[in-house]
Amino acid sequence: MWTSALVAFAHFIAVFGIVGTLVFEWISFNATPTLAEARRLAAADRWYGISAVVLLIAGFARAVWFEKGWAYYQHNPVFHAKLGLFIVIGLLSIAPTVAYIRWGKELKAGRAPVVSEAQHRRVRLCLNLQMLLLVPLVLCASLMAHGVGA
Repeated sequence: MWTSALVAFAHFIAVFGIVGTLVFEWISFNATPTLAEARRLAAADRWYGISAVVLLIAGFARAVWFEKGWAYYQHNPVFHAKLGLFIVIGLLSIAPTVAYIRWGKELKAGRAPVVSEAQHRRVRLCLNLQMLLLVPLVLCASLMAHGVGA
């Protein structure tokens, strides 16, 4: 019982971590970030990645060893939709992460990064789409919790 509760806790904390850092990036990213803003964005993105890894591990553990068991989830179309949305959101997070990594030299040198218009459009689009896709992902989680798709 304790193990299941702690794994569920890790899963929920990771969800909050992903949502919190994504909202921060979505609100903070702009075409002319200051050095401090760029450093905060890069740090938030690292926490986003850490949260995603914890979410995957805890979610896998919950699906296989706790909750309803893998047999329930492997045949649940809502679970597959939720997992698919998570994967798409993860793929969309690559462009912002690459942009922040490319800022590394400037940040280490104490300079604010220069963001091209193309990079700004690309990262902004990816952040917007991630925010948008969180809504159906949360809907899928709610539907699964209520037995839809079983």
